[in-house]
Amino acid sequence: MTTTETARTADTQRTYDLDRSHVFHSWSAQGALDPMVITRAQGSYVWDDQGKKYLDFSSQMVNVNIGHQHPAVVQAIKDQADRICTIAPAHANDARSEAARLIAERAPEGLEKVFFTSGGAEAVENAVRMARLHTGRNKVLSTYRSYHGATSAAINLTGDPRRWANEFGNAGYVHFFGPFLYRSPFHSETQEQETERALAHLEQTIAFEGPGTIAAIVLETVPGTAGIMPPPPGYLAGVRELCDRHGIVYIADEVMSGFGRTGKWFAFEHYDVVPDLITFAKGVNSGYVPLGGVVLNNEIAATFDERVYPGGLTYSGHPLACAAAVGAITAMTDEGVIENAATLGEQVVGPRLATMAENHPVIGEVRGLGMFWALDLVIDRDTREPLAPYGGTSAAMGELIGAAKKSGLLVFSNYHRIHVVPPCTVTEAELTQGLDILDEVLHVADAHTTAGSNQR
Repeated sequence: MTTTETARTADTQRTYDLDRSHVFHSWSAQGALDPMVITRAQGSYVWDDQGKKYLDFSSQMVNVNIGHQHPAVVQAIKDQADRICTIAPAHANDARSEAARLIAERAPEGLEKVFFTSGGAEAVENAVRMARLHTGRNKVLSTYRSYHGATSAAINLTGDPRRWANEFGNAGYVHFFGPFLYRSPFHSETQEQETERALAHLEQTIAFEGPGTIAAIVLETVPGTAGIMPPPPGYLAGVRELCDRHGIVYIADEVMSGFGRTGKWFAFEHYDVVPDLITFAKGVNSGYVPLGGVVLNNEIAATFDERVYPGGLTYSGHPLACAAAVGAITAMTDEGVIENAATLGEQVVGPRLATMAENHPVIGEVRGLGMFWALDLVIDRDTREPLAPYGGTSAAMGELIGAAKKSGLLVFSNYHRIHVVPPCTVTEAELTQGLDILDEVLHVADAHTTAGSNQR
């Protein structure tokens, strides 16, 4: 036995053994897995089976916006379970009705109907179906640096390499380059140039694909897994104008960026645009019970007043999930969770990461807002060569993540980036603790840069 195995209790060892014998994990080569056993979670922390406490700077899958085990949400689930655990979606139930009201109230005026799903990928699937049926068109456009889910339409819309092995039904899906000044495909030198050139590229893509064939453009308002890249000023307004000009449905994917993550209820509020459809999941109830959905504008909803909508799910508007959403949205409102994310993001996280960038040659760029930040890590600041290849990882990234974990910090990483995405309920003291750890362990990655090599 390893040291870890020796220290486990009989119960936690059984948990680990059963996992390795019977659980098939996502996005993983199964043979190399060594999952950490989590036994407890509270607020911004989780504990492993050794009793070690970790500050959760990942919010798990960037979804635990209200923190772990929030008592109001836990109680809402318990109360609902005592009354109705489940009911078919054809029937009205108070939890679903109230959740829909709360979500619609936080959406822009004119988006008043909510279709519930079990998660974000299903939300994207149904938003695309609605757009196609509403417009009578087939093609859907999305960016290369994006992630929209792992179901059929969602994975084909996804731009990152996870799409490649799943492209079996990709007719009608077209990718284009979104704005990203730090690694601009348009050779831009300013945010203004990036907006102008990215919009020109999109306009040309629409022209070449045929405006009359395009049902929707799907955009993560702030791309999440792909790198937390807030769009430059004017870009989303330009997308809105192109959609209006050509009768294209604008779908805002707010699965990761919505419900407080950026310091607003929805990230598009930062950019003064109103989409036609909004997809959501994750932060709507912090994943306490699986839930997602689509918010529809009145025009698209009216398409199905007399016409049957050909879609549905057994667990659409599941009472336990919706009760969790009611509990979470109410608590976020009453406790100022959105404001907390905005304030601490602006006053603590942003300035501290900027200081780290000055002191660590491995940090090429800092990007983000609210509780939604990324460190773009590089081997060389001048060439911007990433610390790990696109679509892969590296020994340097492995060492960095391992050092953070050893120091009691769980981080969200993807390719050559570390994402700073703690719960939106995080305190200033917890942020300082986590950022101190991150500041220290980044020296491990500095050693892999050209500047670090020259110092050795």
